Amino acid sequence: MPRTGSAKSRREPQLAAPDSEAPQPGNSASLTPELQNQRRRKHYVTPPGGKGGFCGHKKSASSNQGTSFLVHECSRLVGICVLLGALWKIQAEQIRYSVPEELEKGSYVGSIAKDLGLEPRELSERGVRIVSRGRRQLFALNPRSGSLVTAGRIDREELCDRSPKCVVSLEILLEDKVKIFGVEVEIIDVNDNTPSFGTEQREIKVAENESPGTRFPLPEAFDPDVGVNSLQGYQLSSNVHFSLDVQSGADGIKYPELVLELALDREEEAVHHLLLTAFDGGDLAHSGTVKIHVTLVDTNDNAPVFTQPEYHVKVPENVPVGYRLLTVKATDPDEGANGEVTYSFRKVRDKMSQLFQLNSLTGDITILGDLDYEDSGFYNIDVEAHDGPGLRARSKVLVTVLDVNDNAPEVTVTSLTSSIQETSSPGTVIALFNVHDSDSGENGLVTCSILDNLPFTLEKTYGNYHRLLTRRTLDREEVSEYNITVTATDHGTPPLSTETHISLKVTDINDNPPAFPHASYSAYIPENNPRGASILSISAQDPDSTENARVTYSLAEDTLHGKPLSSYVSINSDTGVLYALCSFDFEQVRDLELLVTASDSGDPPLSSNVSVSIFVLDQNDNVPEILYPTIPTDGSSGVELAPRSAEPGYLVTKVVAVDRDSGQNAWLSYLLLKASDSVS
Repeated sequence: MPRTGSAKSRREPQLAAPDSEAPQPGNSASLTPELQNQRRRKHYVTPPGGKGGFCGHKKSASSNQGTSFLVHECSRLVGICVLLGALWKIQAEQIRYSVPEELEKGSYVGSIAKDLGLEPRELSERGVRIVSRGRRQLFALNPRSGSLVTAGRIDREELCDRSPKCVVSLEILLEDKVKIFGVEVEIIDVNDNTPSFGTEQREIKVAENESPGTRFPLPEAFDPDVGVNSLQGYQLSSNVHFSLDVQSGADGIKYPELVLELALDREEEAVHHLLLTAFDGGDLAHSGTVKIHVTLVDTNDNAPVFTQPEYHVKVPENVPVGYRLLTVKATDPDEGANGEVTYSFRKVRDKMSQLFQLNSLTGDITILGDLDYEDSGFYNIDVEAHDGPGLRARSKVLVTVLDVNDNAPEVTVTSLTSSIQETSSPGTVIALFNVHDSDSGENGLVTCSILDNLPFTLEKTYGNYHRLLTRRTLDREEVSEYNITVTATDHGTPPLSTETHISLKVTDINDNPPAFPHASYSAYIPENNPRGASILSISAQDPDSTENARVTYSLAEDTLHGKPLSSYVSINSDTGVLYALCSFDFEQVRDLELLVTASDSGDPPLSSNVSVSIFVLDQNDNVPEILYPTIPTDGSSGVELAPRSAEPGYLVTKVVAVDRDSGQNAWLSYLLLKASDSVS
């Protein structure tokens, strides 16, 4: 259940006071309706423990009555103040106070110490402080008295404008218990503002032939106070010709109107002087006045007449802002205000009012915004001329906006092929695009072009549509991608142009077989080579792309010495490297003739062949063999006979030997290792 110290409880206490003095609801309680309705005097009291307030009335400098606020003694209210202070109790963590506006700094608002059940000295000991932000500067804690006081003058109108209720919320922290108490302080309005018209006098012009019952709006007063202190009504000084009628709007605002009661005669009285008074409803009502001068004007029997029923003007669209377009002129034979002519636009659209400006006194029409022929090439402007009392004439201004070349052509691609096969026939459509220029005449005529060295051509079709075509068959191996710039140029002076870039890729077809860089290849491998030895790397290039350019290698089938070539050598299908599958013997195989095929992966695949010659190099791997004389197979020595009488140089025998190697490896030399004499 919320606690209420000096706050409003669920049943706020009702106080009574003598009829002779009715205190204003105090800083810490609410009073009975009887006391609130007694507004003839308004007292502001400071309950015990406060720093002090004031009793009596404030003087308003704008009050017509010049009534001064008399200062009254507050002794008779002391008892009420004590009672008010006792009424405030805390019922929860929410504390409520009320305080009139315009109190001096340090004025008592409520006893925080009492409402928290503390002694004043305990405030600092227990860490009681204001922790809320925003409007905390409006109030402060008095550490000596334990009271919440004003931190400065509070102006309710500045704080809450015209809100019916003005409440300031703040939070107080009881630090030792880490507990927050919400405090709401209602700022009570006092009648400290006078109704004001914002001007001291106002002139109203009325034609002398106006009929009785005609109404004329009067200036409205403003009072920033609220409730009963706000504007309550109007009064008009006595006059036999005029009366006051006050209308109330749906929002409650009062609108004063001057009502003509009796016919006027300018020759009898040219000006009627009235005094309009606005009053509020405070305890001491304030009022403000404005002088109303009703000036009777002569009867206006001639309307203005334009020199032309229509004005025609042509203007380029690029004229600068401020350019004077033309001057309209109207005359009125009446005198004085009846003959003073002013000018205005009639029923001008918002867009037109942003482009043209009419001087109400001179009739000059000037350019206010940027004209755009493409937006609108013609404007029909209605102008009015009216004299002082309001008779008017009408004319037209017909503005023709002339086009200038201020728009470059616009190219819109409606259909586009991003790729094309290299074998596509001439005349294949690459792109279809539309060309538009918002200008008119020659400024809107557009010519499109591309570079002459490209294998493409432009063709104009229906309306402003153009086609981009191939002029010949394309070759991807020559150019794989084209960046085509289409230039659209208008015929204005100077001409404006726009470039549009079209990217076209030429897709590949398998129209190129792999090609070997050499007509034939030769390789050498020594005999007795290890199996798997690399012999030669062959490479073929295919200018096509992707699968059409992926090359594989193979050997043509053939035989050597009755055996297939594939038993001698092999080739890596991806790399083209030839490998020996056996150890070659020069004495058996001296050379191999191969046919290597390179095939691409296109559909259908293309291929080419190249001949490869492999030569086996001889190694000295064979010993000489003696053919004669024959060496016995039983291990005995061979015998050659010579006569005893043989002389030196006698041919005993001839040794014949061979070597299966070749070249220098087969060159033989002979040496007699040992000779012995044998006598039998």
